[in-house]
Amino acid sequence: MSEQKAASIPIAFTKKQGKPKGRPVDPAARTEIEALIQGESCAPDMLIEHLHKIQDKFGHISSKHIAALAAVMKMSQTEVYEVATFYHHFDVVKEGQTPPPALTVRVCESVSCDMAGAHELIDALKRGLGDHIRVQPVPCVGRCDTAPIAVVGQNPIDHADAAAVIDIANAGDIEAPVTAYIPFDQYLSHGGYQLYRDCIEGKRTSEELISIMENSGLRGLGGAGFPVGRKWRIVSGQPAPRLMAVNIDEGEPGTFKDRYYLERDPHRFLEGMLIAAWAVGIQKIYVYLRDEYAGCRKILTKELAALQANPPANLPEIHLRRGAGAYICGEESAMIESIEGKRGMPRLRPPFVAQVGLFGRPTLEHNMESVFWVRDIVEKGPEWFTAHGRHDRKGLRSFSVSGRVKKPGVHLAPAGITMRELIDEYCGGMLDGHEFYGYFPGGASGGILPASMGDIPLDFDTLNQYGCFIGSAAIIVFSDKDKAKDLALNAMKFFEDESCGQCTPCRVGTEKAAKLMEKPQWNQSLLEELSVAMIDASICGLGQAAPNPLRSVMKYFPDELK
Repeated sequence: MSEQKAASIPIAFTKKQGKPKGRPVDPAARTEIEALIQGESCAPDMLIEHLHKIQDKFGHISSKHIAALAAVMKMSQTEVYEVATFYHHFDVVKEGQTPPPALTVRVCESVSCDMAGAHELIDALKRGLGDHIRVQPVPCVGRCDTAPIAVVGQNPIDHADAAAVIDIANAGDIEAPVTAYIPFDQYLSHGGYQLYRDCIEGKRTSEELISIMENSGLRGLGGAGFPVGRKWRIVSGQPAPRLMAVNIDEGEPGTFKDRYYLERDPHRFLEGMLIAAWAVGIQKIYVYLRDEYAGCRKILTKELAALQANPPANLPEIHLRRGAGAYICGEESAMIESIEGKRGMPRLRPPFVAQVGLFGRPTLEHNMESVFWVRDIVEKGPEWFTAHGRHDRKGLRSFSVSGRVKKPGVHLAPAGITMRELIDEYCGGMLDGHEFYGYFPGGASGGILPASMGDIPLDFDTLNQYGCFIGSAAIIVFSDKDKAKDLALNAMKFFEDESCGQCTPCRVGTEKAAKLMEKPQWNQSLLEELSVAMIDASICGLGQAAPNPLRSVMKYFPDELK
C-alpha cells in the first residue's frame, strides 16, 4: 500500500468510558471548603494558609477535603497532597484511615528538654492520658529556657510535670496565652513610628540609613551573619519591584530570642521592618512566623490590624504567613518556597534570593531580630552599638541560654563575651550540684565544646577554627551529669527528622549517622567519612552542619568513646 493511500484511510478513536482521573470532588466537602476560605484569595501561594484552616476546623485534613480544596483553588490534587504531607503540623488522613484524636499534647524531646526529663514526661503522659488524647514527641518548640515543655493544643506548659499537663488536657485548656506587651497606642506615646514617619516625609534619605547600618557592623542575627547594611545596599540596587521576607521560623534547638522580643515589644520589630523596607524600596512584605508561636501570632495579627487602621505614614502591603512545622523553612530559600505555597525545599544557588527570590523578584530577607535593632541604631547612632563588646569584638548579642544554669533565658550581652563570663555574670552560675562540662555555642548545628574551651570569645567567626559556630547564639549548657555523646545523638536524630529529603547526602547521611551513633562503640572512621560527604555534597546548611556535634565529640570528648 502506498504511503499516500495509507494516509487517506480514516482512523476511528474510541473514547474510553469511565470515571474521570483523580478523586471525584465531594459536593459537601466543596461546600465546607468554600465556606472556610470565603472572600479570600485562591492564588497558589495561599495553599498553606488554607490547609491550616482545614486542620484547625476539623483536626485533620481528609482526602475529600484535599480534593475539594484542589478544585476550588484550581490546582491538581497531587500539588495539594504533596504540600500537605510535607509539613509536620498537617494530619493528612487517607480514605479508610482513622483520624487522630481531637486533642494532641506535644512534648518537646530536643536537647534542652531531653536533659530536663522529657522522655520520662512522655512516658508518664502516655500512661495517664486516655486514648482520646494523643501524646506526640516533637522537635524544639522554642521554649528551651523553661524545659521540659508540653503543648496542650496550642497552650504551652512551661516546666511541665505530668500531673499538671493531664489536668490541663482533661480540662480542654488548649488556647495559646498572650503575654503582656507594649501595644500600638503605648508604643506611639513613647515616640514610636516617628523615625518611620521622618523617612516617609523625606527628613531622612535611603543612603543615610544604609550608611548608618553599614557603620554599625550589625550582622544578620538568624545565624548566617551577613552584614545588614551591605544586604540593604545590594538589594536596593536590584530592579523593581523588590520584596521583603522576614524570617521568624526559629526552629534551631536552643533558640527562642525572636519569640522573647515579639512577646514584649512587637512594634519595635514592625517599625524596624518598615524602615528597612523604605530604605531598600520594598513593595510588599511577607512575615513568616513559625506555627509553634500561636501566642505571637495573636499579637502580630492584632497589632498589624491596629497599625493598618491608623498608619503613621504610608505602608507597604504586609502579609503574615504561618509556618507548618518544618525546621528546614528557617533556611531562607526554603522559607521563600513555603511562602509561595510549596514544600519547603531549599533552592540551589546562584541565583541568590537578593537577585531572584520571592515570586522571582529581588528579595530582602531578614531574621526578625536583625530589624528589631534598626530603630535603636538609627536613633542612637552606630557608635551606640559598636561601643559594646569584649575581647576585641563589637556589638550586642541576644544569647538564648538553656540547660544546667540557674537563670536560663534571653540575655543581652556584649559580643565576644566568653561562656564562663556569660554563665557567671548573666546566668547566676551552674545549677547546684552541677559542674560545667560543655556547651553548644550555636544550637544543635553549632557543634559542641568542652568546659576547658569556655574562655573563647562568643561571636561570629571566633569559633570557626574549632569546627563550631555561634549561629543564632543559642547556648545550651550541660554538666558533668550529662554525656556529650548522648546529646550529639539527640541532635543528629533531630536533623534526621527535619531533613527535607531533597538531597541524598543529607537524607541518607543523617539517618545512617544516627544509627551508627546509637551503637555502644562508634565507628569513628566511617562517621568521619560520612560527615565529609554530607558537608561537601549537601545542598543547604542542614546537611552541611549536621555532622558538627558528632565531629566535636570525637575531637573534644574522646574519653566518652572509649
